[in-house]
Amino acid sequence: MEAVLHGLLPASDIAPQRLHNAMRYSVLGGGKRIRPLLAFAAGEVSEAASSRVEVVAASVELIHAYSLVHDDLPSMDDDNLRRGKPTCHVEFDEPTALLVGDSLQSLAFQLLAEYRLANDPLDQLEMIKLLAAASGSRGMAGGQAIDLESVGKPLSLPELEFMHIHKTGALIRASVMLGAHCGEKLDEGAMDRLDHFAKRIGLAFQVVDDVLDAESSTATLGKTAGKDAEQNKPTYVSLMGVDNARAFAEELRKDAMESINPFGNKGKRLRELADFIVLRQF
Repeated sequence: MEAVLHGLLPASDIAPQRLHNAMRYSVLGGGKRIRPLLAFAAGEVSEAASSRVEVVAASVELIHAYSLVHDDLPSMDDDNLRRGKPTCHVEFDEPTALLVGDSLQSLAFQLLAEYRLANDPLDQLEMIKLLAAASGSRGMAGGQAIDLESVGKPLSLPELEFMHIHKTGALIRASVMLGAHCGEKLDEGAMDRLDHFAKRIGLAFQVVDDVLDAESSTATLGKTAGKDAEQNKPTYVSLMGVDNARAFAEELRKDAMESINPFGNKGKRLRELADFIVLRQF
């Protein structure tokens, strides 16, 4: 995936060089690549060609990287460390970081339009729509807006879930669905099972993130640990406690696993990723 991203990002010697250098700095050389991995795993269910999946996997990762660049800005979460190195606005400057996010988002959609990614052109249009919805006000950006509005406020469990279904879960769901769209057309029941898996594992990802933020070190995470508590943000840990949050993540993992049992061996990679998401230490 690193090689794919390296090839799809603008080269650092193409004008404007500083912007392209900052884009490459923000995307390459770090991150777990969970979203691309999920796209590939879902592509195995639909027997998709890897040459197609790698493009949609890159598109989702570019959207994710843009969101991190913007989230770290002083006007948002105001963080100085990401993936074990200075954040984009610290390494370059705030105006460049804004343009990096804008450019990564544009490139993601350019890739979805530029390559043949589905057997039916109408399916490819649906893929573009899916990523747009997952990225915008009804998805990731909307979830971030709710997050900013919720600082210092007590949230109920349903309210917290609603926020993270949008902020974190929407793009994880898009990763799975886009990967599946790259192959043979699956029936409605199969797509519903994948969708349910993605929703459950997307929430589990955030629950575990909250636990790690509370328990792990900055060196382990590669980003500032304890930031949620410092900023008085509502989290699964602040609402449920660490032990209950871990138990909830395990419950979500089991539910996700059950939904893809009918896929048999084709769902192997999805099951492995569900295990990694819930059991990870970083």
